[in-house]
Amino acid sequence: MSSIRVRFAPSPTGYLHIGGLRTALYVYLFARKHSGQLVLRIEDTDRTRFVPDAEADILKGLKWSGIDYDEGPDVGGKYGPYRQSERTELYHKYAAQLVENGEAYYAFDSAEDLERMRERTGTGYNAKTRASMNNSLVLSSDEVNRLLEDPSVEHVIRLKVPENQKVTFDDVCRGTIEFATEEIDDQVLIKSDGLPTYHMANVVDDHLMEISHIIRGEDWLPSTPKHVLLYRALGWETPVLAHLPLILSPTGGKLSKRKAEKSGIHVFVSDYIDAGYEPEAVVNFLALLGWNPGTEQEIFTMSELVEAFSLDRVGTSGVQFDKNKLDWINEQVIHGLQPSDVLDRLEGTFNVEGYDRSYHERVIEILLPRAGKLMEIPGQADYFFVDPSDYDEAVVAKRWKADSAKFVRAFSEKVHAVDRWEGERLHGVMEGLTKDLEVGFGKLILPVRLAITGLGSGPGIFDVMELIGKDTTLRRLGNIIERLG
Repeated sequence: MSSIRVRFAPSPTGYLHIGGLRTALYVYLFARKHSGQLVLRIEDTDRTRFVPDAEADILKGLKWSGIDYDEGPDVGGKYGPYRQSERTELYHKYAAQLVENGEAYYAFDSAEDLERMRERTGTGYNAKTRASMNNSLVLSSDEVNRLLEDPSVEHVIRLKVPENQKVTFDDVCRGTIEFATEEIDDQVLIKSDGLPTYHMANVVDDHLMEISHIIRGEDWLPSTPKHVLLYRALGWETPVLAHLPLILSPTGGKLSKRKAEKSGIHVFVSDYIDAGYEPEAVVNFLALLGWNPGTEQEIFTMSELVEAFSLDRVGTSGVQFDKNKLDWINEQVIHGLQPSDVLDRLEGTFNVEGYDRSYHERVIEILLPRAGKLMEIPGQADYFFVDPSDYDEAVVAKRWKADSAKFVRAFSEKVHAVDRWEGERLHGVMEGLTKDLEVGFGKLILPVRLAITGLGSGPGIFDVMELIGKDTTLRRLGNIIERLG
């Protein structure tokens, strides 16, 4: 392939949806796989639903995910501007050209006119109904000019959909698709407020920005024949099309905010950031949500995804969102990180004064295998830095027996004599003591763990003792005997 140019074109009518991020990811992978260019275009012509901070949220989500683009509103490029609200004159130019060529027309119908037409015909504004409506196809040119010049009369520009034709196009993911023009309304191209509809702006921008491939969700499939007709009417070549399968909620149906909340999952990328998911995990999970790599591999780096990705392995059926799978992938990702990388990611949330970086990294090394998210680590690490101020009451009630103090004291006396303070040697001391006392391992290790951490479970206790040191270990063993007896 050559001259690959693709775009991700979100609308700032809401925050970046997880489905939108998957689209952006597939567009990115395709562009990078073929050494192409990725354009970020903000489609902000719907001012009634405009959310002021949505664009910033979109940019933040893409940056967090590692999806960089070559052109966009914040990086520039020779095909800008990259916000549709700044390109209005272009849309009017081509809409006027369509009217002049007989491919579109002015319509002066009021909201009441449209409602009566729908009630009367049970259909939309199309080839069968437009002859009975108030538009430039039926009005005289003098009347049309008078209405256009009257500021009190609102008007729109509609596409004149041809009658009794087939609109056929090829989809990379779905094969050949055909629509009858009888199923297509005369779509509004320029609204009464002078702004373009999605359809008009989308086609004009994709052409002028020289987009070679359009990759988007299948919910845009019903709009595609309108776009194909627009390309034809303007004398332009239609880009290669690929429509991605929907992401479904765990209970079925499109992943909406309402359904997601019922299933205990998120729909916005910002929620996943706040919940502590790693960007590599979310990207990896989304990549496999509709695309099959053709191998058993489940964990990919971004560069591996770029190498493996192809549109022809994208399915056509909707794919259910599986939060358990996402959580599993997130664990695999963080368990593969180096402690130094984890510490960098936790910067600002895990920095206890009086302890150097190497000590923090060792704490992370011990806690990381049990962590589901990195944000859990700081809250689990208190006992590496301070003696327990209290002990888990449930564990005390269940595990601290009449002879526990005796066993803890015996262990303290044994390890007091250890000269080389290593976890493996401490483990050997406890094993030997259980034989001497003729008791099970749990009789010793559980009260010792309680003394060291204040908890009944956690990472390897001998690794913890090795890190906190001999003096701290002995002090804590003495503390629990004194406090619990």
